[in-house]
Amino acid sequence: MKFYGRTEELKQLKKISETSKDHSQFTVVTGRRRIGKTALILKSAEGQRSVYLFVSRVNQRLLCQGFQSILDREGIETAGEMTRFADILKALMIHSRSENITVIIDEFQDLEYVDKSVFSEIQDVWDRYKDGSRVNLIVCGSVHSMMMRIFENSKEPLFGRPTAKIVLQPLPVSVMEDVLADHNPDYTAEDMLTFFMLTGGIPKYMEVLMDGGAADSESMLRAAVSAGSVFLADGKDIMVSEFGKEYRTYFSIMQLISAGKTKRSEMEDILNIEIGQYLKMLEEYGFVKHISPAFSDSNSRNTRWVISDMYLRFYFRFIFPSSSLVESGRHDLLLRTIRPSLETYEGKVLESFFRRRIAEEDSYTYIGSYWNRKGDIEIDIVVIDDIAKTMRFIEVKRNPAKLDINELVEKVKSLASHTSGYAVSNEGLTLDDVRRP
Repeated sequence: MKFYGRTEELKQLKKISETSKDHSQFTVVTGRRRIGKTALILKSAEGQRSVYLFVSRVNQRLLCQGFQSILDREGIETAGEMTRFADILKALMIHSRSENITVIIDEFQDLEYVDKSVFSEIQDVWDRYKDGSRVNLIVCGSVHSMMMRIFENSKEPLFGRPTAKIVLQPLPVSVMEDVLADHNPDYTAEDMLTFFMLTGGIPKYMEVLMDGGAADSESMLRAAVSAGSVFLADGKDIMVSEFGKEYRTYFSIMQLISAGKTKRSEMEDILNIEIGQYLKMLEEYGFVKHISPAFSDSNSRNTRWVISDMYLRFYFRFIFPSSSLVESGRHDLLLRTIRPSLETYEGKVLESFFRRRIAEEDSYTYIGSYWNRKGDIEIDIVVIDDIAKTMRFIEVKRNPAKLDINELVEKVKSLASHTSGYAVSNEGLTLDDVRRP
């Protein structure tokens, strides 16, 4: 699959590159695993003098031997045998005094496994050589938690050193539409919904499907549950890499949320532990989100937890509960267990699809949902523009025949105290509205 989107990020990296021609720059690119960090950086470095270094978990001497070979091949002067990563960085920074150069270090966090003291040594080299050098240093890593600790913990040596930070988000719906149209010009609304449900705009998952020729709904589902599929393993791999030995507690929380236990008190009663810190970490990494209904105050307890990462939502709803089928290779049976619940599940996915598309393209000061404490009134999407004084209330139904705008109108009437002074519109969105005219 070719490179798609990331226009603003590429502009930012280009501006940083231009600045590095006069002053050294240190950029950290972060984001969840499979989000496309490396692809973005390499795309931004096209046409530039650059060196790419991939950190593997080997002995530091062996790692530096490989890096020194790369430097020698690139015509960058090195002195004797280099056995410390700090010496590699020093050689690159000294070279940049005479030639502006982009240095990309991938899987940067794994330097910690090479040598615990390496980040202190990098700090020392950066502080001593950044003035007068013209290096465009860009680092990224697939373990988000480690990257955050390395650069955002005030007790760490590299805290405060980066000159820029880019946090990658999933690709927007408009880009997903372009990708699917390029691979299936006649795609249906169901094709788009399945594409969104499985990938959520994560480039690697999109690439796996498109390069594998899975560009329609049925092919995507079959590819996702096939032997060796990244969709079967990535959920566990992500959680283990981010949370280490404690991943089982995080797994339990994610599974409870996916099963509809969205209140913290419900989860704590079941798990018999206090989970505030776990939820905070999951939210910090973008895996879950704490939501309140429209018009509620900041102290409201009428709140819910939802899985915001679309792939992980699918994984914990369908794949993880059927781990025994995955491990025994019974992939056809796995697909059969998914199908009966899929249409109902897709109804919620459709809400997320429209909510994200509206958030990416419309003007608003608030976007979310509404529900009351009793749970007898729910409105799928609420979009408020306090500047233009408009409110949109939107009911989402997968099946157009089940959409009842009159029912929505009655729900909105109960919110009269909140809608006063605003131009109100009541709308319905269905599967028919997924593909644009």
